[in-house]
Amino acid sequence: MKKHSKNILESDPVKNTEVSASVSGSENKSLEKKAGAVSKKTIKSITSEADSNNPNEDVIKIAEARHHDPFAVLGRRQIGNEVQIKVYLPYAESVRLADNGPVFNRITGSDFFEYTTKEKEQLPAHYLLNWIDKDGYTHENYDPYDFGTQLSDFDQHLFGEGRHWHIYQKLGAHLHTVDGIEGVLFAIWAPNSGRVSVVGDFNRWDGRCNPMRSLGGSGIWELFIPGLKKGTFYKFEILNRYTNEVLLKTDPYGQQFEFRPNTSSIVVKDNTYAWQDDSWVSNRLTHDWLHEPMSIYEVHLGSWRRDNLGNFLNYRALAVELVDYVKELGFTHIELLPVTEHPLDASWGYQTTGYFAPTSRHGTPDDFRFFIDTCHQNNIGVILDWVPAHFPKDAFALARFDGSALYEHEDPRKGEHRDWGTLIYNYGRNEVKNFLLSSAVFWLQEFHLDGLRVDAVASMLYLDYSRKANDWIPNRYGGNENLEAIDFLRELNAVTHEQFPGTVMMAEESTAWPQVTRPTWAGGLGFSMKWNMGWMHDTLAYMSENPVHRMYHHNQLTFGMLYAFTENFTLPFSHDEVVHGKGSLLSKMPGDEWQRFANLRLLYTFMYTYPGKKLLFMGCEFGQGTEWSFNKALDWYVLDYAHHRGVQTLIKDLNILYKTHPALFMHDFEPEGFEWIDCTDVQQSVISYRRKNEFEDLVVVLNFTPVPRANYRIGVPEAGVYSEIFNSDSKYYDGSNTGNCAVASEPIAWMNQSHSISLTLPPLGAVILKI
Repeated sequence: MKKHSKNILESDPVKNTEVSASVSGSENKSLEKKAGAVSKKTIKSITSEADSNNPNEDVIKIAEARHHDPFAVLGRRQIGNEVQIKVYLPYAESVRLADNGPVFNRITGSDFFEYTTKEKEQLPAHYLLNWIDKDGYTHENYDPYDFGTQLSDFDQHLFGEGRHWHIYQKLGAHLHTVDGIEGVLFAIWAPNSGRVSVVGDFNRWDGRCNPMRSLGGSGIWELFIPGLKKGTFYKFEILNRYTNEVLLKTDPYGQQFEFRPNTSSIVVKDNTYAWQDDSWVSNRLTHDWLHEPMSIYEVHLGSWRRDNLGNFLNYRALAVELVDYVKELGFTHIELLPVTEHPLDASWGYQTTGYFAPTSRHGTPDDFRFFIDTCHQNNIGVILDWVPAHFPKDAFALARFDGSALYEHEDPRKGEHRDWGTLIYNYGRNEVKNFLLSSAVFWLQEFHLDGLRVDAVASMLYLDYSRKANDWIPNRYGGNENLEAIDFLRELNAVTHEQFPGTVMMAEESTAWPQVTRPTWAGGLGFSMKWNMGWMHDTLAYMSENPVHRMYHHNQLTFGMLYAFTENFTLPFSHDEVVHGKGSLLSKMPGDEWQRFANLRLLYTFMYTYPGKKLLFMGCEFGQGTEWSFNKALDWYVLDYAHHRGVQTLIKDLNILYKTHPALFMHDFEPEGFEWIDCTDVQQSVISYRRKNEFEDLVVVLNFTPVPRANYRIGVPEAGVYSEIFNSDSKYYDGSNTGNCAVASEPIAWMNQSHSISLTLPPLGAVILKI
């Protein structure tokens, strides 16, 4: 007796309890034993029926989930004057063609069903199966093995060459229609597989049910499964052809994943989001970022703020709270620590497993689009931290994806970062390079991002990066340069700049590698900007010294100007400086409480007036006292105190000053924008310089001791009255309010200048003057 009708795509409420997580090796192994398995009794039964049913090796391989070409066995085929349909349904009790059509014959002792007819013209272009499972439920769907190849030869060819920038639109899982029949097309690159199956709720996570078609030498497997819809959970079950190891993997090209710790991929709808940022994107095409202000607020979304219950904020909530905050403080850009999907919160996103998916911690892909769209509508750019340098060893993801070192190198001397416990991409393999290039294109195109900050570039450039002498393999010339990675980085920057004019590519590169930000045609790597790690380390080291001792470290303030214009630099006080026992920026400052806050205000004024674009990690803008923790929200309560509010107000005013005075940004990367007035006052720990362009000339003086200095004379470029337009010691920032009114120059030659002025320098303070 028929119980009730149920679509084949619905999951079984009882038998689907162990299916989707795969968060550990032990769970993988338990699934491997179940999925793809078939009992010896069944195989013996099939074989014993040889005389009457003529089973063959192909049938046995299908039942054992080890057949590399299921389309050679399943589906519709011509046999003489007859047409035969063969299906394999491990949970079926009976099968027939839909609309009360003819019943299929079961091959005795197996879950294979056959129907043979001479009336081939009576069969539709695509036949619909109706079957009843062993629990009495009825299912109806088109046979996946009645459809031809979907991925074109041209797509396969481009991918094989490593030049298919939009391969993410082909590989992975995509809603797809064939001859008016809707479903999902799955495609995956796994060249060392003997069999690949799509598994999910729709087939009880059983690898026998939906083995895929091999597309030959391309190494790609594909399968169109009719009836599947948006929101379907799935993974790929892979049988290695050499070892018979069975692996359960998430989709490398998956565009949405379950909330951690679960790891299943999720089918998403086509991108139909209605963007409202046309004006921003259009203006970006001709935006001259080299000569425009760029003040970046670096954010870890999971710990910026949380809701009242301590949960992550949704992207749409962040589009209100974070955007309003950044806009109020005057930053021009937000830089996000990786929101690419990752299993471990403690990695902050830098151990990525989903290179095409925004993390589900904060919502759906469209929620993330809404966040970026809102930023753009409020004239805020968005940069994403992106990690092509390495990937984690998690068994459910890229590591040994098809049972071989597919994305990584086999030899750990080239393929593993021992310090980080991660694997290194094989940049010399076209398909791997294409995977990464396509990921970069994906974020810039599908999410309208304004740029990528490429993490750990130094580790990519050097084969001996953080390695012992005998633990690396030289390149073909005997050197330590990673030639394949260099070629990849150049191609990455060439492709992104060509395809998305106006976007920026930033390098986190901490060595003296030459021409990181010079064009590829001139021998450079082609990045837009590079983090100035040397300036950051020298400056923080200097500021951490007791002011009494700073005279002995004066060169740490001035050395950076020797190389300041060799690259396009960004000045970063990033997340890396406030973790792993380093304390907060405030805690690095010496002295009593007043002096620590004064030092911090002085530090920020130095950064905003020094050549280079600006980057500040969240919490630093209000002087958070504790070290950053990814596991909780920032210490917003400290804004109840005047010292902290003063720092926040200072950052807001510095952003306004920076954006409204072209002298501070127009020539960030060119020497004509900077000139020392005096860099030699070691005894008093004072430096002074000009920031200038064709239209204005600003004088900056910084006193790095807590001693107010009256009648401090500096040379000035021309005669006139100089007004103080900024003072880091202002009472508005909770300072001592020591400073200057308008100061008239005197015709006294000083510091190689024809005129000079006499100033009062605030303690641990900076002043900016304009004629």
